[in-house]
Amino acid sequence: MRFKKKHSERRHIVELSIKIIMWLALLIVAGALGLILWTIISRGLPSLSWEMVSQVPKGGYYMGKGGGILNAIIGSAYLATGGTFLAMLLSVPIALYLKAYLGKSRWGEYVRLSLDVLWGIPSIVYGAFGFALMILLGMRASLLAGIIVLALVELPIMTRAMDEVIRRMPADLEHAALALGSTKFEVAMNVVTRQMLPGIITAILLAFGRGIGDAASVLFTAGYTDRITTSLMNPTASLPLAVFFQLGSPYPEVRERGYAAALILTIIVLLVSFGSRWLSARLNRYSIK
Repeated sequence: MRFKKKHSERRHIVELSIKIIMWLALLIVAGALGLILWTIISRGLPSLSWEMVSQVPKGGYYMGKGGGILNAIIGSAYLATGGTFLAMLLSVPIALYLKAYLGKSRWGEYVRLSLDVLWGIPSIVYGAFGFALMILLGMRASLLAGIIVLALVELPIMTRAMDEVIRRMPADLEHAALALGSTKFEVAMNVVTRQMLPGIITAILLAFGRGIGDAASVLFTAGYTDRITTSLMNPTASLPLAVFFQLGSPYPEVRERGYAAALILTIIVLLVSFGSRWLSARLNRYSIK
């Protein structure tokens, strides 16, 4: 009896300790997010204006004069949309092939490991790779080069997220479709994509949020310009680089605008995150549980 009592007390202490650690971890994460948001809002909101989001930089903008960052906002939209679309064209077939043909085979696990390694590579390495490729091909910094490198950054994120979602699909649905005479390709296209559509869309939006906030990969590939680009072969501005350049300015007014640009970027990322959750919840109503 004494042994059982001590064992019960020990289990209770361990459980209590784990709960305390979990609560501390939650408080640290929530506190860090709150501190970041408070810093950006308190420093950026006073400098945020309609002029800043509706105009391109004017002469002397980086010395504290008039203008805005419309060029960076539109440039980031171009880069993230193009990169996400290109990554999606590759990610969806890869994820479906992993599910339908490779499954849990050794080759399938090798592909997943390779994608995990690619996910962990710093984006500055992708930027350096893209820059070296540009030199080899005789290209210059452009919107097209930025889109290609961003697609490479987003590809492992999107593919692994889709793969994890697709692997959760009830096996009975796949078996039932195969028993009715469907091929693996037909199951992948007509059953898997429809059933797991909410998760696939969430993966795409997750990659989009990563792409629109990435600075290192487009630093050498997309370049920067004060104009709104009208061609895939011309340089384009982006919000992360606008934040980087303005926060490094010796002028206090420009640095405060850098925080305002960071606030705009944060709002976009938050809207994408909340939008993906809302859309996923709406589409989940039509999925078979």
